Amino acid sequence: MRLFGRKDADEGAVGPDEAIAGFWTWWQETRPRLDSLVAAGEPEGLDELLTSAVAAIHPDLVYEVAPGKEAAHALVVTAAGDAELRSLAHRWSKAAPPSDMLWEFHPSRQANPMAMELTLDVGGFEFALDKLKLGLRVPRNQPRVDVSAYHPIFGELDEDTRMEAALLALDWLLGEDDVARWVGEIAPVTFEPIDSVAAMHLPSVVTDVASGFSEEEWLLLEGQTPGGTPLVATARYPLRPVDHPLFDQHIMITLPYTHRDENGLPVGDSLTALRSFEERLAARLLKLRDDAVLAAHLSAEGHRIIHVYADPTGDAAIHAKELIVGWEEGEPRVDVSADPAWIAVAPFLT
Repeated sequence: MRLFGRKDADEGAVGPDEAIAGFWTWWQETRPRLDSLVAAGEPEGLDELLTSAVAAIHPDLVYEVAPGKEAAHALVVTAAGDAELRSLAHRWSKAAPPSDMLWEFHPSRQANPMAMELTLDVGGFEFALDKLKLGLRVPRNQPRVDVSAYHPIFGELDEDTRMEAALLALDWLLGEDDVARWVGEIAPVTFEPIDSVAAMHLPSVVTDVASGFSEEEWLLLEGQTPGGTPLVATARYPLRPVDHPLFDQHIMITLPYTHRDENGLPVGDSLTALRSFEERLAARLLKLRDDAVLAAHLSAEGHRIIHVYADPTGDAAIHAKELIVGWEEGEPRVDVSADPAWIAVAPFLT
């Protein structure tokens, strides 16, 4: 079966919700034909149908038909690393019909327990995963594994093809979401690293690293504004959009404060008021934990800025606007915008 499907096309006028609903209506109508093509082993016909249907949701989504975990087959529609599209892929999956014996649905590539037995044609060469070697480096106190990937055919491939093959291998070894969570730098290399290990060992290394970050943590950070004024920030750690794929709404709460030191940072009654506000906000978000998350907050130049990310179908923005009504130090603001890649908190992402 075809592994990838991508189609260049202009986006239609319909919104994402309508496009997703349209796909699943099409799926139900076309299901008998799809099932017969799979049973007959006709990947070209399957590709012809799925490519257009997936592109109608968004032309940059990628699909894959793979063996299922419970069902015989899995249809994966993924953003393929594009953070701007991750929430769209997850909403597609959330709207899917229940899995059955033949089909299940995923918004990202799943780890393949048979990965080490796979062989693909990459650029006319055999890419067997059992010959893939990895150099693994775990930066101290960092929630990631940096990977140098070597395969005997990499010397015959151009740089882009090497990277595509390496990414696909990592997705099959770990699953696409865990690659986003735990893999840092990826370098396909043409010479085997001195300390390389067989690719089959990567999942155990990642599991070991992940075990050190199982509890919620917050980091206290210090820096400067573009104008050189001191800045203090607190951020969730690790902070990763992949952990909250439906939270593509950015809610920025700005609270001016009156009592500040010579560096513009809050002190005294203002510090007490800010802490009280954040306790009330945290209590609201705890009730909305399936719909919103506090990502970070920072203080500088007489203002505290609080960054919340939420599912736009929930009520987090309404709660934020209700909470600021009682703020007495200056004019508070709540700004709501779409930010699926979490660009507003990019300096805090891990």
